[in-house]
Amino acid sequence: MPFRARHLLGIAPLAPAEIVEVLDLAERYVELNRRTDKRADALLGMTLINLFFEPSTRTQASFELAGKRLGADVMTMPVAHSSVKKGETLIDTALTLNAMRPDLLAVRHGASGAVALLAQKVDCAVINAGDGQHEHPTQALLDALTIRRAKGRLSRLTVAICGDIAHSRVARSNLILLGKMENRIRLIGPPTLMPAGARDLGAEVYDDMRAGLTGADVVMMLRLQTERMDGAHVPSSREYYHRYGLDAEKLAHASPDAIVMHPGPMNRGVEIDGTLADDINRSVIQDQVEMGVAVRMAAMDLLARNLRADRCARAAGVMA
Repeated sequence: MPFRARHLLGIAPLAPAEIVEVLDLAERYVELNRRTDKRADALLGMTLINLFFEPSTRTQASFELAGKRLGADVMTMPVAHSSVKKGETLIDTALTLNAMRPDLLAVRHGASGAVALLAQKVDCAVINAGDGQHEHPTQALLDALTIRRAKGRLSRLTVAICGDIAHSRVARSNLILLGKMENRIRLIGPPTLMPAGARDLGAEVYDDMRAGLTGADVVMMLRLQTERMDGAHVPSSREYYHRYGLDAEKLAHASPDAIVMHPGPMNRGVEIDGTLADDINRSVIQDQVEMGVAVRMAAMDLLARNLRADRCARAAGVMA
């Protein structure tokens, strides 16, 4: 099954075969990115615009690098100094950008569904770089690639996702992707940070860290997203770390070869022990960063192919 999507707005619409296709192509870009000459021409002559309404370091830089390594012209719009701050609506911003005729648009927005709305108003391929508490598809794909490279497979694994599940688009996208690939998923966190109906999402739910980690092959830690909280969800950072922060003692309950992940940015001493985060024998956090560039290259490459095919079909229809 070929990758058929025109946009990458979430993991939910993707078939398992499409996920594998993205990961297989990303493997090739991992090798390219480790060469001295990292240039490719998959997006030669095309334009990528990065539109980030929320601050980002890893994701924004990753998209910029990915676009440039594929040969695209890349522009990152400084939203803090744009017309958005003057009251321009998202729709008007979309129409303005569309008039510039970009080919790819990577968008991060604080409102769930905003990126999908924008995608309806433009003629280019749109990639969701994170929208509210909804989805972050490229993060889930890079996590999947990291897991597959570390464990040798992406199915029949026990994956523990720990921490602020309720506010995490990373958790949601990973839950969907890992479920599609037939893994056993455990959600671990305090009841105040667990979404309603979590068990209906096909995961086991634990509020005891040690019990949830028992036998886990993958331990995925999440950041406390205090900026999305409307009140006190945890007593204190110290208490949170005591109960839900990952340290060597808690990790000992997982499988001996379990890997440790974190999407970043990390709060050391709150979500994870700093020494453990830097442990090259257990932590794959820096691998996640590397895989992010390769996965975004693969996603943009595949979307660009579909965009070109769509444009050719429309041009042929007009000529006929």
